[in-house]
Amino acid sequence: MTLKQSFPPVVDAYVRVLILGSLPGEKSLAAQRYYANPQNQFWRLLSGALAEDFVALEYQARLARLLSRHAGLWDVVATARREGSTDAALRDVSANDLTALAASLPDLRAIAFNGGAAHRHGLKQLGAAAERYAILALPSSSAMHTTGLAAKLPAWQAIATYLT
Repeated sequence: MTLKQSFPPVVDAYVRVLILGSLPGEKSLAAQRYYANPQNQFWRLLSGALAEDFVALEYQARLARLLSRHAGLWDVVATARREGSTDAALRDVSANDLTALAASLPDLRAIAFNGGAAHRHGLKQLGAAAERYAILALPSSSAMHTTGLAAKLPAWQAIATYLT
């Protein structure tokens, strides 16, 4: 199994909500872009949650607009071995330092976990530091999580609460 590595965090000093995935899937790793798989619903869910069309933007413009809305991105897993893209296949997991990143963000109000694996790993990594933030356990945006977009969107809309 190949060792896979997450991307650097997309944050600035004004981030109020940090959205954390587990580890980028194969298509995202190949493209070196967060949520590059067109089947992944992340950018569509974010569009619905923030009432703005992120899907229509080029990738760098998506990231810039996300930061302008005071939201950031990262992953809970720094490196892992995995065949394919499923979180269930993660092996030899090395964690990103979520506590240090969260502590470096003075305006951080909430941490949103994109999917169950990110939530489980992330809460374990944060430990007692999780008590400082609102924790949002979001349904996974992955195409492998077969719940439809409309059913996932209400949970994702909670992100907007912490951005104003």
